[in-house]
Amino acid sequence: MEAVRVLNDLLARPTQEGVLEGTLSHASFLLGGNLRGYAVTRRGPGQDRVTAVFGYPKALVGTPLSGPWTTARTRALSDGSRELYEANPPELHGILDTCGMRDVALSLVVPVSDRGRNLGALVLDRNSSEDIGPSAQELVTHWAAAVAPLLGLLEGRENWRLAARQVSSAVVEAFESQEFDGLGHAQAVAQASVKLGRAVGLAERELDEVWFAATLHDLGKIHGEQGHPQFGANFLHGVPHLAEAQKAIRHHHERWDGQGEPDKLAGEDIPLYARILAVANAHVRLGDPERLRAQAGKGLDPRLVGLMEKVSAEPPAK
Repeated sequence: MEAVRVLNDLLARPTQEGVLEGTLSHASFLLGGNLRGYAVTRRGPGQDRVTAVFGYPKALVGTPLSGPWTTARTRALSDGSRELYEANPPELHGILDTCGMRDVALSLVVPVSDRGRNLGALVLDRNSSEDIGPSAQELVTHWAAAVAPLLGLLEGRENWRLAARQVSSAVVEAFESQEFDGLGHAQAVAQASVKLGRAVGLAERELDEVWFAATLHDLGKIHGEQGHPQFGANFLHGVPHLAEAQKAIRHHHERWDGQGEPDKLAGEDIPLYARILAVANAHVRLGDPERLRAQAGKGLDPRLVGLMEKVSAEPPAK
C-alpha cells in the first residue's frame, strides 16, 4: 500500500522529499489513480518550491512556483492549470509545458498546514475532466492533515524520533479505522509493550524498537490475516536500525510451546521483543488477568506473563 511507503521512507530516509513522494502516491490511490502530482513547500512569503513529484519529471523538483494554493481550503479547479500559468512568469511556462501541464483538465489543490501555519500544498492533476467528489476530496484532505505535522519536524532534519513515531501512528490509525479489529489497538499494545520492556530492564533505545514493533505489528493485515506477521516484518526491510523490531513482528505469533508460526520456535529461542509483544498483545486483547495467566507456559513466556500482571496492577506514573 502507498501509505506504508510513506512510513518506510521516513524510517529509512527521513527527508521531506521522501515523505511527500509517498504522500502524493497515496493521495493518487485515494482518488482512484490516473493522476500526477507535485508538492510545494513554503519557505516564506513568495518562496514556494516544488519539493516532490509523483508522475511528473524529477527535474521539476526545486522549481520555484506560485500557484492556487494560498487559501486554507481544498479546491477542485475545473479549468486545470490556468491559474498556475497565470501566477508564474513566462520564463517558467517552458518548464511547465515540458512537464505536460497544459494538458491538465482538472486539478485538486490540497493545502498542507499545521496549527495554522501554511506549509505548502499537494496538487493532484488529471488530464480528464472527470469530477472528484466531496467524499474523495475529504479523504485526501484528512491524509494531508495527518502528514502535515511531520513536515515541520523534518525541515531541519531534527526530532527524527518524534517524527517517525508520529507518522507510524498516523499510518497505523488510518488502516485500523478501515481494516483492523479496533481503532487504538496498536497504541494500547505499544503502551503495554513499553511498560513490560521497562520492567524487563531494557534501555531507552531498546524500548524504542519495542514501541515500533508493537505499533506496526498488525500492519501486515492489509494483505489479509493469513501470514500477516511476515508481511508486516517486510515493511521494515531496509531499515537496519529497526532490525530487532522487524524480528519481533515476524515472530510475535510464535508460541512458548513451539506450536506457533512461522518457524515453530519455542521458549527462549523466540526473540525477546517478540515474546514481549505477544504478551502485551494478549493482555490488551483478553483484558482479563486470569485468561492471560492461562496462557503462561503454553502460548506465552510465563515469566513475562507474571511481570505483565504485576506492572498492569501498578498505578500510572504521574
